[in-house]
Amino acid sequence: MKIPPAQFRERPRTAAYGLIVVAICLAIALRPASLRAQEHEETYVPDSDPLVLQKLEAWQDAKLGLMMTWGLYSQWGIVESWSLCAEDEDWCTRTGPFAADYEGYKIAYRGLQRTFSPDRFDPARWASAAREAGMKYLVFTTKHHDGFCMFDTRSTDYRVTSPNCAFHAHPRADITKELFDAFRREQFMIGAYYSKPDWSSPDYWWPYFPTPDRHVNYDPARYRDRWGRFQDFTFGQIEELMTRYGSVDLLWLDGAWVRPIGNMPPQYEAWAKKKNFDQDIDMPRIATMARKHQPGLIVVDRWVSGPFENYLTPEQRVAERPLAVPWESCITMATSWSYVRTDTYKSVRELVRLLANVISRGGNLLLNIGPSPEGEWAPDAYDRLRGLGAWMRVNGEAVYGTRAVAPHFEGKLRLTQKKSGGAVYAIYLPEDGESALPPSVRLSTLQAVEGATVSLLGSTGALQWRNEDGGLTISIPDALRMSPPCEHAWVLRISAVKRRM
Repeated sequence: MKIPPAQFRERPRTAAYGLIVVAICLAIALRPASLRAQEHEETYVPDSDPLVLQKLEAWQDAKLGLMMTWGLYSQWGIVESWSLCAEDEDWCTRTGPFAADYEGYKIAYRGLQRTFSPDRFDPARWASAAREAGMKYLVFTTKHHDGFCMFDTRSTDYRVTSPNCAFHAHPRADITKELFDAFRREQFMIGAYYSKPDWSSPDYWWPYFPTPDRHVNYDPARYRDRWGRFQDFTFGQIEELMTRYGSVDLLWLDGAWVRPIGNMPPQYEAWAKKKNFDQDIDMPRIATMARKHQPGLIVVDRWVSGPFENYLTPEQRVAERPLAVPWESCITMATSWSYVRTDTYKSVRELVRLLANVISRGGNLLLNIGPSPEGEWAPDAYDRLRGLGAWMRVNGEAVYGTRAVAPHFEGKLRLTQKKSGGAVYAIYLPEDGESALPPSVRLSTLQAVEGATVSLLGSTGALQWRNEDGGLTISIPDALRMSPPCEHAWVLRISAVKRRM
């Protein structure tokens, strides 16, 4: 395969670069489309379809998922798609020999299709590693904002299976199909990420006008036929995903600015007036079609309040408080969504803490890995998955099929409760350098019922406990304290509890 220019292949290996990556990721997490209003369950509209509710319940039981952000941009190691957007934002920064020439940069970026050839792509290995880590569902970027399709669409040549793509003749060229099939064989729920905006479409970014920002660059109300073509284009691509790729459980839609202007929440008003275009993509039509082909499909029109946002999706952060509606934190395992060769991965302990914080507040955790242009994961990604899997094999009982339970957390403890049976789990999160449980653990707001058993997951035998001063004190034997059954965090199981009297 052809190698991209060196300016794009590697970023400077300096401490300053690491800070820049972190700053960009934080900026993306805080951009207008991800305001903290996305945690407001008062805007949530429950679905009435019993099949959707049944699938949502199964999804909430799964708790831990894998996201993969992968596309042409992996060849340059840049923030996915965003350098095509002519906004003066950190995450839109252009680098390399074409940076000073916006039109030349877009041409060079589009030319990445000719060199994209992930010949080491092995979806079965990824699916196996994710299963061993305890993950239960997949969300894959079938198309990001740049419009490049990682599936075999008939609507455009800007796709991985086009003769214009170096990878098109490979037996696994239809990457989405290969991934969905491989993960489905491992009993994963399947989710299709799909970007509503499409910066490659002449019916979204019309070549007649400049492209000053992320939005459609013409007024859809004035050019109704062109916008109508874009609506049909979007509908057609999603229908392909719903009809040609087997069973799909989630349709995960990104690009919240593509929405009816009347749906803009108050905190977006000034931003919306700046670009007073109604980008109504006709979600009722899309959702009806999608669920006709995939009954019970979970639709996540993220950050667009209403009946097509079946769960909330805070990005790169955990909800600040327990939410009474379904929600998911999508968070990078490293610092970038897309592949960066010198990226830094969170430690296994950080990931376990992250999972405990999410599930104690009633959410799911969707961890992202960005594959390389060669079609590989970084060794650190496999290492973190192995470590996470070792912890889950001991403590998965406290994760799967659980829900939030008040008081949710207390000191170093994070609480969950089994959906059926009522057992409560107290996940003890040690500080860095803390390798042993304390002699006793106390919950001040819960007590065990008479005859309850208390145990440490991964060990045999019951622990001594007593209700006192309105709370519960659990004693940990020295032998168990000094030789715990796993690393990173320890879980106490209380078979039955009652509220503080």
